[in-house]
Amino acid sequence: MDEFLSWFYAFMSSMLIDGVWKIISNLFKGLVQIFNFPAYFEQMGRYSEHFSILEWICAILAFILVYSIWFIIIFLIVLLVRKYIRFRRSIVSNDDLLEELSNLHRDVLRLTKEKEKILALKVGSSGITMEQLNAVLGEAAAESEIEITAKTEKSEAEKSVTSAGNRFFRLSAVDLKYEAYIPPHYDKTMSLEELCDDFRNFCCSRMHLFYDIKVIRLMFAGLASTKLILLQGISGTGKTSLPYAMGKYFQNDATICSVQPSWRDRTELLGFFNEFTKKFNETEFLKRVYEASYNDDINIIVLDEMNIARVEYYFAEMISILEMPDPSEWKLELVPSSWPTDPKRLGEGKLQIPQNIWYIGTANNDDSTFSVSDKVYDRALTINLDSKGIDFDAPDTLPKQISYSHVAQLYEEAIALYPVKQEYISSIGKLDMYVIQKFRVAFGNRIMKQLSIFVPVFVAAGGSELDGIDYILATKVFRKFEGLNLSLIRDEIRGLINFMNTIFGKDKMAESIQYLERLQKMY
Repeated sequence: MDEFLSWFYAFMSSMLIDGVWKIISNLFKGLVQIFNFPAYFEQMGRYSEHFSILEWICAILAFILVYSIWFIIIFLIVLLVRKYIRFRRSIVSNDDLLEELSNLHRDVLRLTKEKEKILALKVGSSGITMEQLNAVLGEAAAESEIEITAKTEKSEAEKSVTSAGNRFFRLSAVDLKYEAYIPPHYDKTMSLEELCDDFRNFCCSRMHLFYDIKVIRLMFAGLASTKLILLQGISGTGKTSLPYAMGKYFQNDATICSVQPSWRDRTELLGFFNEFTKKFNETEFLKRVYEASYNDDINIIVLDEMNIARVEYYFAEMISILEMPDPSEWKLELVPSSWPTDPKRLGEGKLQIPQNIWYIGTANNDDSTFSVSDKVYDRALTINLDSKGIDFDAPDTLPKQISYSHVAQLYEEAIALYPVKQEYISSIGKLDMYVIQKFRVAFGNRIMKQLSIFVPVFVAAGGSELDGIDYILATKVFRKFEGLNLSLIRDEIRGLINFMNTIFGKDKMAESIQYLERLQKMY
């Protein structure tokens, strides 16, 4: 027996230990040999002494190709192993679920049998049949369901009555938002010129938007003279991006209202009271106007593609209100009477329009839009964006927390420090008389008022006084010539240009002259 055991031990050692070990060790040695890069590099060195360029390229491609195949094989093996593991796990989990379902089913059957035994004992002791018992149980369940339904309907009705008194849901939410409002720490150190430069650098460094410094100065000067700015020009020049970037810069995002072609009246902009639901359909525009009354931030509302519908229809009431000299009279009537549950700052159904809102409209001049009327042009300040901005280098500029009160103070200081010179006012008066006599077009008090505010702010922002006057004349006065019969006034335009060169200086009014010459070439 000892001889047999010795043989069996030697046999199993040779087969299992030596054989399995050789399989594993050879497999490992084979994998090591496959990825033995130092040996391959040494081998390459021995054979590559006289390689031509083509042979080097072929050698490198062969090396990459062979190892790509090996990597694909290894990836597929790993993928198959992972799939097999997931498959086995799913089978195991399915078996566990089936076993659990089987156990639950057995428990349900056991509980059902116990329930039937208990009911049989109760029925036998009381003399009631099973049919009678089921009928009683059914009636009790029905009564319970009716009672629960009644309670649910009652609670829903109470909830409906409670919420019915609040017809301005979104404005009331603004009241709740500002109950614990703490004003931020505003930066009050920047001048107008610094503000324009800083905002332009912010647009470049943070928003990747490039605007000429004159456009930024026109923007801030225009917002001093009127609450409504009209950005017009070809598509893709950054009309919507400019007010959007302003919202980001002042850390108070702009509200962008996309104007629809169907807009006909103020209800599209402000909302309306629904007599059926007893709720006011509030818009984002209305919510932003109401919320602005709670803060001293600069609030920007963008009317995107403003002239895709007629501006003088849906925005007429707002234009008229913003023209009132006394800001305390800037009120919009939303509902004819007040309710006790109305928002806190909605007195007698009227909304007070705060001053810290700038309204900026964008307009495309194409066949899909309406022409903007003189009523809107006279009240708004137009900025033409007809060319794409040129890239420039700017330092990384952070957004700023600047209050509307600080900007308004900068406007007042600019008006006091840089009033329009008397000699220019006299020249404008002469130009007014000339235009009335030759073209039957007058400046008007509104234009002169806007000029007296716009020009000083434009100067404080870093521009020149004559450039500011030139821009107002080109966009406010000479723009009216488009409504005249240009074929009849073509010869008079050259005389107007010569007259302007005489009273203001040779080629000082470059923008106005360029605009007039363009009109002259149209016929």
